[in-house]
Amino acid sequence: MKKMYIVKHQYDFDRIIKKGYKNKNDIFIVYSMQNNLNYARYGISVGKKLGNAVYRNRKKRQIRSIIDNFEKDYVNNKDYIIILREKGKNLDYQTLNQKLKSLIMKERTKNEKAK
Repeated sequence: MKKMYIVKHQYDFDRIIKKGYKNKNDIFIVYSMQNNLNYARYGISVGKKLGNAVYRNRKKRQIRSIIDNFEKDYVNNKDYIIILREKGKNLDYQTLNQKLKSLIMKERTKNEKAK
């Protein structure tokens, strides 16, 4: 994932969480909001309650890998904040991949129906 595709600033996180649309399942919470760019940006959050820094960074790398794999199929101009929940703590990569893809695709179909 290139640096330009990352939501980095705290004020962006806060704005997207307060004003964006929320989708969730038992493992992830995904907030999304339109941006004025020609590409999607992603912000990933793994809380301190889930583990130490090594563990949290590992989960963030896994989520970035999932995003890189399916980003080619789904291009839009939105900002996404992806938050890993406590139930996703001990899950393997394949399960995380399946759950995140289904949640993003659910949000995608909801937006297409609204148009």
